[in-house]
Amino acid sequence: MTRFRSRLSVLPVMLVASLAMSGAASSASTLTHRVVMRVAANQSENWSGYNQGSQALGGVLFNEVAGDWTVPKPSQHTAGQAEYSSDWVGIGGGCVDAACTVGDNTLIQTGTEQDISKAGARTYSAWYELIPAPETVIPSLKIHPGDRMHAEVAETVANSNVWNVTLTDTTTGQTFTTTTPYSSSHLTAEWIQERPTLISSSGTKLAPLPKLTQPFFDLSKVNGVSAALTKAQEIQMTNAGGKVIAVPSAPDSDTDGFNACTYATTCARPAHT
Repeated sequence: MTRFRSRLSVLPVMLVASLAMSGAASSASTLTHRVVMRVAANQSENWSGYNQGSQALGGVLFNEVAGDWTVPKPSQHTAGQAEYSSDWVGIGGGCVDAACTVGDNTLIQTGTEQDISKAGARTYSAWYELIPAPETVIPSLKIHPGDRMHAEVAETVANSNVWNVTLTDTTTGQTFTTTTPYSSSHLTAEWIQERPTLISSSGTKLAPLPKLTQPFFDLSKVNGVSAALTKAQEIQMTNAGGKVIAVPSAPDSDTDGFNACTYATTCARPAHT
């Protein structure tokens, strides 16, 4: 199965043509990640987590985003079904305003993928992506469930559109960094748990989301300072019928972290900061 990363999509939905290979791949179908399929100001069909937008924050531009999370372990929500998820931080592709009526077509991001096959085999990988270019898998990072990850996407010089992308497995000590040019809008920053879209001979639909252990995002930063997350910046994930299937918790006590819960309508905030 082939994977595509995504930006948050404001309706109408736009597909992102960015191709990546996965250990669970088959030639019969592909996965794409969409820009926010907005259900409401704080609801999406493909993203759950936190999104900060330039207009909502009075015109701030984002030159750096960072955050940590724990690689979650996927389990089948439905027996005999292949299911897919990713966790990442990025700049661009989100909701620019609080009502999510203004979207963003750029996105530079890095994260991990956690999938489970029909037979129950789990696969994990690390990647970065510059929309609309294809995802780049990072084979040097061997990802395991429970590993603690640190990610940073930072412009080398403000408004230079040259970026350092760094992903570190702090559990194993492995790290990856690359420097790349990319024309960003600088208009949004996000910390996200996502499910992709499955395209197959039978049609196009959002891929099933597995049950996931909580990744616990923390140490979230923008422009070198604490992200100061607020409840208004939360995004809940829903299914096509509008039922909530994944939610972030309220921010932790120092407002730089949160839990992410799947197949739940509430999520306890982290007990520690």
